[in-house]
Amino acid sequence: MTPLTTDTKEQIINVAERLFAERGFAGTTLRNVVSEAGVNLAAVHYHFGSKEELFKAVVARFARPIVEQELILLEQLKQRNETPSVEAILTAMLKPNLELLVRDPDILLIRAQFMGRCRTEPEPIQSIAAQEFAPAIGAFLDALQLALPDHSRSQLFWKLDLVIAVLVRTQTEAGGNFALLKGTTPEDIQNAVEQLVEFLSPGMRS
Repeated sequence: MTPLTTDTKEQIINVAERLFAERGFAGTTLRNVVSEAGVNLAAVHYHFGSKEELFKAVVARFARPIVEQELILLEQLKQRNETPSVEAILTAMLKPNLELLVRDPDILLIRAQFMGRCRTEPEPIQSIAAQEFAPAIGAFLDALQLALPDHSRSQLFWKLDLVIAVLVRTQTEAGGNFALLKGTTPEDIQNAVEQLVEFLSPGMRS
């Protein structure tokens, strides 16, 4: 079997991302993907193994750059040798997610829908996304524990979970008439991050 080229693999992932975003995991079949990508089903099975593995590949493509940037921002906060503020921690979480979302304006709505989907799919599919983001979630909980030492780990976990829910809502509504994230410019991102941080930080502290 002739291996897929890098471009073909990327095309498969692009098509899969759109279909998963529009139809969800259960509503998307590999035959749907290969039909729209114009590739051979056997080749897709060879390179991805299963629909679940293809979903993992789509999640990993956007999640890993986000996690990498989140961890860099948290490390920068740590190097200041002072207790990070709740606002700074939330900014470190929100900004990379929104920046990646709008990096390619042509697929803004598809990427937004998929990012929302991957965190709201039923188990065990939701856990695929959770595993990709787990290193960052642990690091954010550690940072919040320093900023809010009177909070228990469980309190911080469910509050952070609500922050993620607000982020997902912001992502899935991006570009809409009443969306918080209205466009794709750096100013649009900065404005959305600032408004989210202003809204969410009192809840983290309460």
